[in-house]
Amino acid sequence: MVTPEQIWADADLPARRLAGLALNPSVPESVLLRLLLEAPLAVRMVLCRDRALPEAIADAVIQHPDTRTRGFFARNPHADPAQRARLVDDPEWSVRAHLAEGPRVTTPARPGPLPDWAVVHMISTYDDELLGGPFRGQISAGLRRSMPTHPVAKVRRWGAAEWPSLSEDTRAALLADPDAEVREAAQRHARYEDPAWVASLLPDRPCHARTDLLLHRPLTRAVVENVLSRPVGGEDKAMIAANPSLPADTVVLLAADPDPEVRIRIAQRTDLGPAECRTLMTDPHPGVRLAVSLHPALSEEERARIDYQVPMDHSFVHHPPPETPRDPRAVRRDALSRHPLLRRRAARDHLLPPDLVACLASDDDLGVRVLLAQNHPDAPASLLLRSFLEYAGPERSHLTTRPNFPTDGLAVFADHEDPEVRALAARAPDTEPTTVARLTQDPDRAVRAAAARHPNLPHSRLAALLDDEELAHHAAANASLPSDVIRRLLRTGGRQARPPG
Repeated sequence: MVTPEQIWADADLPARRLAGLALNPSVPESVLLRLLLEAPLAVRMVLCRDRALPEAIADAVIQHPDTRTRGFFARNPHADPAQRARLVDDPEWSVRAHLAEGPRVTTPARPGPLPDWAVVHMISTYDDELLGGPFRGQISAGLRRSMPTHPVAKVRRWGAAEWPSLSEDTRAALLADPDAEVREAAQRHARYEDPAWVASLLPDRPCHARTDLLLHRPLTRAVVENVLSRPVGGEDKAMIAANPSLPADTVVLLAADPDPEVRIRIAQRTDLGPAECRTLMTDPHPGVRLAVSLHPALSEEERARIDYQVPMDHSFVHHPPPETPRDPRAVRRDALSRHPLLRRRAARDHLLPPDLVACLASDDDLGVRVLLAQNHPDAPASLLLRSFLEYAGPERSHLTTRPNFPTDGLAVFADHEDPEVRALAARAPDTEPTTVARLTQDPDRAVRAAAARHPNLPHSRLAALLDDEELAHHAAANASLPSDVIRRLLRTGGRQARPPG
């Protein structure tokens, strides 16, 4: 099957111009409908996959005779999930598979959940092979919580996967469920709380299954002793060091293990004893000292006595909010701590109150400031811009998608040495036309593309870019594209972008 990348690579210049029109925010619905019904596949792909669609256009997509066209819409990250859900009973297996797989999004974006009715219908009627990991990401939090007691048996079977968080009454109900498959699923999850059952499943070689069991499942004393005396892999001891079921005497033993990775894992345990904690505070390995400096039992004075170094090579990225919010008192305590890593933890909280937002926005730690900018919906514009200018790590571009990211005053960055910063000038409504035109010839491809879409681009340069193999579709997506040019592109199937002479 031809991939989307190949479809675009094979598109000729006229098709690329029409694809730009499909993304142009100023074209009317009548133009979009004509492109949907008459344009080549590459254009329909861009239209159905790369933008939000008016309801009337979505109606036409749902009824479109081409399977691939409907499949593109099934994975559209910009579409309302309720629109995409209308494909739930599409006659083609591949379209239903695309719907279950969900939109292709880059980190940290996440697709919005499908309507609950659609998810229940898919669980009830689709083959299990279609409902893999990406499908779970399209289930709303409310439906996940209600699954264990849902009236539909297949949904209750999915709900059994939430076993660790279920109440005793809900667990008992699932174990006695009238549906055999639900009972079997509940029994399977319940067995994983039995250390003897876990021991019977433990592979005798390094693998993902062994890692999961050693890290997360309750372990028998025999399994622990075998790992200590005859580890199968080099990471075995470090894995059990993080296991919540580890016996207290083994915690004490591993706190003095010669492997610093093991000691780091032990230092992160909340059940670490006071004596071991004091010993690890002066550990010769900096990673161990840093890990124990975050221990919740320590006072601010005790933390201050630890010789730790704050890492600056971490990724300061977006973190989705947890389903259960943190205790506000713990968040406040972290935000006011003298330890930068605790303040970074607080800065990730989406519910941080205004006084703490103001406090952390002026923090002297880059990680605190950037994490606040990446995560808090009310991060101020000045912080967002400062963070973008100072942080060059993963998900830097996510900062420009935050609600308060500024647009005014960005034209001053048109000559910045960093191309990502130069591209900010293409977001500024007041960037001079001559500057915009110059940026369409920038050495950086992304800067050229952004400038080609700027509404202040002089019309003469915009017309020239419609004949540029690289930038034609960006130019055609420019909201200031004259209406007579739009009509001519439609009439000629994307050819003859400018009248002769």
